[in-house]
Amino acid sequence: MNKLGELAKRIGQLVLVLFLVTLLVAFLMRLLPADTVDIMLPGQPEEFKEVIRQELGLDKGFFGYYFQWLTNFVKGDFGSFYFAGGSETVASHLGNALPKSLLLMLYSQIVALAVSIPLGLSSAYRAGTKFDRAVSGTLFTFSSVPSFAIGLILALVVGVKLGWVEPLGYVPMSEGLVEHFKHMVLPVASLSVGLIAAYTRLLRSDVIATLKEDYVTMAASKGLSDRRILWRHVFRPSSITLMTSAALNMGGLIGGAVVIENIFSIQGVGFEIIYALGTRQYVALQSLIALVAVGYVLFNVVVDIASGFVDPRTRERRGLR
Repeated sequence: MNKLGELAKRIGQLVLVLFLVTLLVAFLMRLLPADTVDIMLPGQPEEFKEVIRQELGLDKGFFGYYFQWLTNFVKGDFGSFYFAGGSETVASHLGNALPKSLLLMLYSQIVALAVSIPLGLSSAYRAGTKFDRAVSGTLFTFSSVPSFAIGLILALVVGVKLGWVEPLGYVPMSEGLVEHFKHMVLPVASLSVGLIAAYTRLLRSDVIATLKEDYVTMAASKGLSDRRILWRHVFRPSSITLMTSAALNMGGLIGGAVVIENIFSIQGVGFEIIYALGTRQYVALQSLIALVAVGYVLFNVVVDIASGFVDPRTRERRGLR
């Protein structure tokens, strides 16, 4: 398959995922025992509610409403949060929330990869030793603890009891890098611990298999140092699974961020999703979930393309030369 065909396939997958996810959310919203507008705006005059129903397309039946929402979504109109005193657009909320969530996920991935790559290489190179068993046992323990539990423990012990860092809130970079990172260290640690455990075990397994390849033996016979062999000849082909897992975990990070952002009072996308649920803004929630689905697929498309540059064998299998 050529590059154009591969790109068309990925775009098709993106459209299909978006359609199915949003259609399911819209269907579930219609299963609510009460009218959506009645739930969002309790106690408001019926005339006002009728205007909102017409604005959202809820008076057109299920498919009429859905395709009106989908058309607006494609145009960049993600809807609004409605209140008794007016409304606030979802886009305005996202403008404030999205950078915080992206930074939280980016920091978590950077920390996880920075720790797991050297740890996975060292553990694989020393497979079966006390070091390897200690690392495996520790990682197994951490992987058994959910991120929200780690977050609560860190917030209580490190933030409240010890007072080393501020456990709540978010400070943008513009107000000082030191304060920014002091507020981000606990939520990033909460999200990255589980990733470190998963990434290290994945890389360790792949590196052990790669070390048995003939070209690695040949490189060793030429007198190359162990460090050069590991980083130059072993790490690149062993990193494909790690890269794929990192992309897939971006979707998982969004789910984890929903809880972590609320624990540490970071008003990111996860915070907005909980806010939409708490205030019963189900139409806005549908747009937020659709945006999460788009981001999830896009992350996977990017890593799929990038993997071809990391390992040419992957590109050749797809016909992308």
